[in-house]
Amino acid sequence: MEPEVREFLVKIMQSISMGMVWLLVNMSIGIYYGYAFFEESPTMGNYIYWIAFLASLVALILYLKKKWKGWEEKNYDRF
Repeated sequence: MEPEVREFLVKIMQSISMGMVWLLVNMSIGIYYGYAFFEESPTMGNYIYWIAFLASLVALILYLKKKWKGWEEKNYDRF
């Protein structure tokens, strides 16, 4: 397998894996432990969960943008 193809496939797998880990962690904490839903009124745990959820979503998006930044320029310069 060519090194460029291998690098591309590794990037895809790392991106999918990071997204799956993020989903698993947030699903476990939010749904299984009950912090994602409000019962009668929001508790401090709900607020902390949603703030951490949004912060980790922003961190995941920034991570993926950084990982894929420059991929087009690097691979299309040869043509």
